[in-house]
Amino acid sequence: MDGRYGGGPGTFGRDWTQGSIAGNVLRLSWPMVITSTLMMLGPTIDMIWVGKLGSASVAGVGVAGIAVQLTMGAMMGLTMGMRALIARFVGARDPNSANLVAQQGFVVSGGFALLVALVGIFFAEPILGIFGLDPDVMTEGVAYLRIQFVGMAAVSFRFMVEGVMQASGDAITPMVTATIYRLVHVTLSPFFIFGLWIFPELGVTGAAVTSIISYSLGVALGLWFLGSGRAMVFIGRGGLDEAGRRTGSRFLWWIPRSQPSRLRLSFRNFRFDTGIIWRIIKIGAPAMVSGMQRTASQFVLMLFVSPFGTFAVAAHSIVQRVEMVLFIPGMAFGQAAGVLAGQNLGAQKPDRAERSAWIALMMSEGFLVSSALILLLIPAQVVGIFNAEQGLLDIAVTYVRIAVTGYVVMGFTSTLMNVLSGAGDTVPPMIFSLITAWVVQVPLAFFLPKVGDLGVFGVRWAMSAGFMVSAVLYLIYFRIGRWKRKQV
Repeated sequence: MDGRYGGGPGTFGRDWTQGSIAGNVLRLSWPMVITSTLMMLGPTIDMIWVGKLGSASVAGVGVAGIAVQLTMGAMMGLTMGMRALIARFVGARDPNSANLVAQQGFVVSGGFALLVALVGIFFAEPILGIFGLDPDVMTEGVAYLRIQFVGMAAVSFRFMVEGVMQASGDAITPMVTATIYRLVHVTLSPFFIFGLWIFPELGVTGAAVTSIISYSLGVALGLWFLGSGRAMVFIGRGGLDEAGRRTGSRFLWWIPRSQPSRLRLSFRNFRFDTGIIWRIIKIGAPAMVSGMQRTASQFVLMLFVSPFGTFAVAAHSIVQRVEMVLFIPGMAFGQAAGVLAGQNLGAQKPDRAERSAWIALMMSEGFLVSSALILLLIPAQVVGIFNAEQGLLDIAVTYVRIAVTGYVVMGFTSTLMNVLSGAGDTVPPMIFSLITAWVVQVPLAFFLPKVGDLGVFGVRWAMSAGFMVSAVLYLIYFRIGRWKRKQV
C-alpha cells in the first residue's frame, strides 16, 4: 500500500498537519455537523412512526432505546481507540500501520457485535424487566430490543468505517454515505411498520428492521469507498493541482486513488495482531465507560425529575433535546480538533496540535455563547416549537434560563474531551465524566430540590454545576500538557 501524499498514487490525501489551522478545523468540522445531525434522526424517525401504533409501542421503544444508547456509547468508546491510533500513523506517514489498525478495529468491532447479539437473544426480556413495565409494553420493547441487538453488527461496523475515514482526514465521505442511508431509512420505515405495498406489516419490529437495513447499506457504501481508495470531495472542473488544492468552480464528486484521497483499506495479507487489538481496547475502554455512564447518569437524573409531574418531565425532555442540538456543533469542532491533534502528534508537531485545540475551542464557544444569548432572549418561542401548553412553558422557560449558565462553558468539555481522546489520552476524560456525573450532578440533583423553593429547578442547577466543574477540570488538565506526551 502506497503511503505518499498529494497528487501521486497516494492513500492519504490532504496533509492536515500543514496549512491554515482554522481552515483545517472548518473543513473537517462542517461535514461532521451534518453527519452527527443525521445520526440523531434515526431514533427520531422511528419514534414518529411508532407513535402512530399507540402508547404501548412508544413506551416499549423508548425504554428499549435506553439499552440501545448504552450499547452505542460503548461502541463509540471502542472506536475512539482505533481513531487515535490511525490519526497518529497518518500524521507519521505510515499507511501500512494505519491499515493494520483499521483491520484490527474490525476484529474488535465484530467481537463486540457478537457479544451484544448473544445478550439480545438471551437477555432482552430480563433487561427490560428491570423497569417493571406493563405486559403490552414489555412485548413491544423486547421485540424491538432483540432485533436491534442481534443486528448490532451493522451499527458497530458503521462506527468503525466512519471512524477510519474521519481519523485519516476524510469527513465528507461519511457525510455523503450517512445522507444516503438516512434517506433509505426515512423511505422504508413506514413501509415495514405499516405493511404498505408489498412489505409485511411488522409494527415495532419493522422500525428495528429498517434501522438495521439502513446501517448495513451505510457499511457497504463505506467499505466500497475505503476499499476502492475513492472519496467524496469538493473539486473544481479543472480537477486538483499537485498539492491537492481545488481549481475552478466547485462541485461534489468522488476521486480515484490516483488523486488525493485518504487511507485505502486493504485486507490483503490479513492477520490477527493481538498487540494492536490490546492497544485499541486499552485506549477505547475508558472512552467506553465515559459513553455508557453518561447515558446512565441521564437516566438517574430523569428519575429525580419524574416526581414533579408530567409538565416537569416534558420540560426536562424538551430542554435535553435543545441541548443535543447545541452539542452537535461543539462535538464536531472537537472531533475535528481531535483528528488534527492526533495527526500533528504523529507528525511530531505538538505545538500545532495544541493550537488546533484552542482554535476549535474558540469556534465552539463562539457558537454556544451566541446560541445562549438567543435562548435567553426568546426561550418561550424555542420551547413552543415542541409544545405550547402554558403549564409546560412556565417550567421550561425557567429551565432554559438556568441551563444557559451551563451551555456557555459546554464547549470546553465537548472540544477538549475529543482532543484528549484523539491524542489517545482517554483515562482523564473518563475520570472527569465520572466526577461530573456521580460526585457533582447526581448528589446535587438529590439535595437541591429540597432546598427552599427550588423544587425541580434544583435538578437543572445540578446539571449546570456539572458543566462548570467539567469545564474547569478539562481546562486545567489540558493546560498541564501531559496529553501531548501520551504514547499510544
